[in-house]
Amino acid sequence: MNTLLRSMAPLSNAYLILQMTRRDILGRYKGSVLGLGWSMLYPLLLLATYTFVFRLIFKARWPGMEDHPGTFALNIFAGLVLFNLFAEVVGRAPRLVLEQPNLVKRVIFPLEVLPWIGVGGAMFHAALSLVVLLAGVFYLQGVPPLSALAVPLILLCMLPVLLCLGWLLAAFGVFLRDIGQMVAPVLNVLLFLTPVLYPASSLPAALQPWLVVNPLALPIESLRACLLLGQWPHWGALAFYALVWTALAALAAAVFERLRPSFADQL
Repeated sequence: MNTLLRSMAPLSNAYLILQMTRRDILGRYKGSVLGLGWSMLYPLLLLATYTFVFRLIFKARWPGMEDHPGTFALNIFAGLVLFNLFAEVVGRAPRLVLEQPNLVKRVIFPLEVLPWIGVGGAMFHAALSLVVLLAGVFYLQGVPPLSALAVPLILLCMLPVLLCLGWLLAAFGVFLRDIGQMVAPVLNVLLFLTPVLYPASSLPAALQPWLVVNPLALPIESLRACLLLGQWPHWGALAFYALVWTALAALAAAVFERLRPSFADQL
């Protein structure tokens, strides 16, 4: 029980998590000329590309926001910020334990913090992308609405989702190596099943209730509403979403701890 509580709220390992997250982020850009600058440059180039293509070439308009040129690109970029956050965590999770055999075999190390480290690095990149998104909103639409203050809470609600999948995939990835190969195609399919490239309202009425089982639909629609429509999110829906996924994350942490003693035998 104590280990499970440490997994869910690892205050005793907060310094370790911060330092390893920092090392993980810096390690990705080690040896590059721009270093951390790439983490800001990439989303900036992505937003500029979407704006150029959809605004000037396709002259596309987002349903319900046809009078605001450029919002098509902003809506897509807003969806991609959260989808990429999800994809980065899920895509890396099956390798979290496999990439640290020394920590598993030779050192007394709290392995339950590995998903926290993966989520921390992904959140860092998502935060930089959100800064670029806010700059795009300011440039194309003017001062962001007051409801933009809800954005950090939307990210906080996604935390148990990311940790839940992080613990499960990290644990099962040790025993089933094929999981790492399956994640990429599953994410590609999920991209088109999630309202990233289109609004949820454009789905047929018969399919819209199924969005409830998609862990990305509510956060993406809430982010768009806050930043682009000036609407506060549905707090009741977000609270229920966070509560359900916190319970699932606790179950995932328990599964991780249950399987943990067998990790060394598999590496």
